[in-house]
Amino acid sequence: MKYLTIHGHFYQPPRENAWLEEIEIQESAAPWHDWNERITEECYGPNAVSRILNDAGRIIDIRNNYAKISFNFGPTLLSWMEQKRPDIYKEILAADKLSQKYFNGHGSAMAQVYNHIIMPLANRRDKETQVIWGVQDFRRRFERDPEGMWLAETAVDTETLEVLAENGIKFTLLAPRQAKRFRKIGSQTWTDGIDTRLPYLCKLPSGKSIYLFFYDGQRSQDVAFKGILKDGRTFAENLVSGFSDDDSHPQLVHIATDGESYGHHHRNGDMALAYCINYIETHGLARLTNYSEYLSLVEVEHEVEIHEASSWSCAHGVERWRSDCGCTTGGQPGWNQQWRAPLRNALNFLRDRLADLYEVEMSNFHDDVWQLRNEYVRVPLKRSSHRAEAFLRAYVPRMLDDREKTLIVALLEMQRQSLYMFTSCGWFFDEISGIEPVQILQYANRGLQLAKVYFNADFEEDFLKILQESPSNIPQYKNGREIYEKLVAPARLTLTDVGMHYAVRSIFTDEEEKQEVLNYICKSEEFERYNAGAHRLVLGTTRVKSKITLSEARFSFVILYLGHHHVIGLTFHKISFDRFRELGQSLKDAFESSNLSDVIELMHEFPDQNSFSFFDMFKDEQINLLQGIIEEQLELADSSFRKINNRNYHLMNVMRSTGLQVPEVLRKNLELVLRNDLKALFEDSDRRVSIRKLKTRVQELEKWNIPLDLEQYSFLVGHRLWRISTSIPTRDNQVQALDNIREVLAHIRPLGIHPPMNRVQDFVFRHLQKIQDGEEGQPFNAALIELSRAIELDVDHILQRRLSRV
Repeated sequence: MKYLTIHGHFYQPPRENAWLEEIEIQESAAPWHDWNERITEECYGPNAVSRILNDAGRIIDIRNNYAKISFNFGPTLLSWMEQKRPDIYKEILAADKLSQKYFNGHGSAMAQVYNHIIMPLANRRDKETQVIWGVQDFRRRFERDPEGMWLAETAVDTETLEVLAENGIKFTLLAPRQAKRFRKIGSQTWTDGIDTRLPYLCKLPSGKSIYLFFYDGQRSQDVAFKGILKDGRTFAENLVSGFSDDDSHPQLVHIATDGESYGHHHRNGDMALAYCINYIETHGLARLTNYSEYLSLVEVEHEVEIHEASSWSCAHGVERWRSDCGCTTGGQPGWNQQWRAPLRNALNFLRDRLADLYEVEMSNFHDDVWQLRNEYVRVPLKRSSHRAEAFLRAYVPRMLDDREKTLIVALLEMQRQSLYMFTSCGWFFDEISGIEPVQILQYANRGLQLAKVYFNADFEEDFLKILQESPSNIPQYKNGREIYEKLVAPARLTLTDVGMHYAVRSIFTDEEEKQEVLNYICKSEEFERYNAGAHRLVLGTTRVKSKITLSEARFSFVILYLGHHHVIGLTFHKISFDRFRELGQSLKDAFESSNLSDVIELMHEFPDQNSFSFFDMFKDEQINLLQGIIEEQLELADSSFRKINNRNYHLMNVMRSTGLQVPEVLRKNLELVLRNDLKALFEDSDRRVSIRKLKTRVQELEKWNIPLDLEQYSFLVGHRLWRISTSIPTRDNQVQALDNIREVLAHIRPLGIHPPMNRVQDFVFRHLQKIQDGEEGQPFNAALIELSRAIELDVDHILQRRLSRV
């Protein structure tokens, strides 16, 4: 009669550049490339292969937490994960199938409204698209219809529930304060508040109905904010304490938190979750279930009414996303959020203008323009120009020329940006110049660009007048308009801009004929490159095609590279083939004569030119270029440091042994050399780490008491050991590779370097389970067992359990 469900809401806002559809580097996430990568390593990955420890702190089992909990993943996050971390993505999909075996055919995955908009603040049409896109995304990934759907911030109103019910959603999950009152079905007496241990029927004005669950607020808060995840047993006991002594009817104790609590917000939170689940099951404290299964097991006897326009993270309903209600994340003293209302007003204005434009223009191609938008999610679900073409053939009932195809897709993309610009995170935090508001303004910028370029509709000035009313807390930005003009508008790209990135990239690569630059295809019609020492001259004509809008542009270009970050680029759209060749020949003659001033002067004779420099490059491309330059300089610097160190090492040794203070400049030089030596060992392309060199480096680091950036070195070593482990199945010297990992760990741990070992542990755990009785002494198995002990696996328990299972 005691049932228990743990729900995790796993979500990250879309972070992709609105033009590139790729996440640019985010320095605050270092040493990872971006926050999606970092949180995946800290949370999403570990929960797919979470460890259960014994009392001695050794691993006795590795489990997929997702299979035993209820969960939802944001579609935009899963889209990123499918491309960037397919290994973890597959584990999440597999968990839903495994949960169906555990829970009588009911999968644990819930759908989510597509890009996390606050549903009560959306119009009916956008609510419908959010739900339909969420359902379509779920079907493609999990290969079944969703029974439940997560609402962003659990924000709800009756119209939202109607839309859910219309689209076959059986239930959703809300916070306890969102319940107005409840009663037994058939009773006339209402009770204020809610009993979270019961499921409820919510009858809707249309005659439809939907089931609602209200999670245990106090115990959810304990997980999210009270440190309960420090101990898995304490976590389990806290959950079980939620049951009442009344066993006359079934009870469901259930909690809901951001899934990132389990590993990102709370280190090793995934392990506390795994231990909690295991402890509850092995001690028979409750039966684990999910919401879908529970509805199939019990009769719902109560009905409920909700508070309109309410949410789980704003005590004022949904004001956090449209007013200065006082809800903040605790930013700077004296800050306010008066910017929230004008920001929403500006975006509402733009949404309506773009919708009007869409209706008028798309009616030339389709009778039901909003149904067409609802179907369009099939294209961005797995982006390619081929899928876009197939979509047009399937849904637009007449032959289309290339221009018409581009117009249709541009209209649909304009609508996608219109939805994305309402992603809830844009209002959640404390300052309008933060990365989240800037991100949603970038989607607005992209929508404005599509309207202007393809339909000559210019709404930008009117939009900015409203945005100007949103005050920034930071004096240098003043208001939303300045933020847009300084931080958002410069990111806007054209096809020519993309083509120039291709052209600059071609300076350093031999693959100049055809390249894919993110979601664009760049193809050379003509290409010439000349080198003169560090200087390079590139001329050509290229054609760029967007895989998103199917639009295409052709232009000519000239690039002069002067070394370091000095790139002078020009593009031309209106120049004849003969004139371009004539000017190009003059440029080549001047360049080959090493007359750079003439080259620069001649470049400016080209007509209708647009300039391009290093500062116009994509951020990641800037970094790649600079890294190539810096590596050369670092090699020179490292050589100088080593010469100084070699000349003075014995002198420093004498000073150290006699108790004299080594000059700071010599000590700093020594620190640089030793740190670089250690780093080089793990960046080496050879698959095994030289233990002899490692031992020497460690001895020197310990001798001189050299401080290390432990996070950086742990990250570096962890990735190197994982690369070694992935090579084991295909190598002849598997035993040596296992021994190499073990010896590396033995030498680096005294330095305080504790690399993430999840991937190596997963590999070893899987292979331990394959060892047959009597095979322990075989060379590979013996090395595997020895490494297992070094990486904290309880070998005896795992082997014994394997035998008992057989």
